[in-house]
Amino acid sequence: QVQLEESGGGSVQPGESLRLSCTASGYTARSYCMYWFRQSPWKEREGVASIDSDGSIFYADSWKGRVIISQDGAKKTMYLQMFSVKPKDTAMYFCAAGTRIYYSSGGYYCGTHIDDVQYWGKGTLVTISS
Repeated sequence: QVQLEESGGGSVQPGESLRLSCTASGYTARSYCMYWFRQSPWKEREGVASIDSDGSIFYADSWKGRVIISQDGAKKTMYLQMFSVKPKDTAMYFCAAGTRIYYSSGGYYCGTHIDDVQYWGKGTLVTISS
């Protein structure tokens, strides 16, 4: 199975930047999706962004322009760069891996649908406070 481990969480001041990392180990399919989700005490777990093994990127609407997702295939590591963080961004951030969503036409995308997730990391806590 695939094992995922997040890192980079911690405490940061409002307005600063933060980069989270997720390293995968074990078997990795040639074609797959990698995702970032988050969960705060007052909301359900929500998708942040995803990146396909082919490099295609998807951002949830509320996160567009606020984060950048990237990956280093050689290191089997995915990153989430967060900019100008706010106290409301305080949450557990989870790395996940799953399968593509295929259209009947043959196309595909990753999205951030939780039902497509096959593997979860334990999460890393991000706390933004002054």
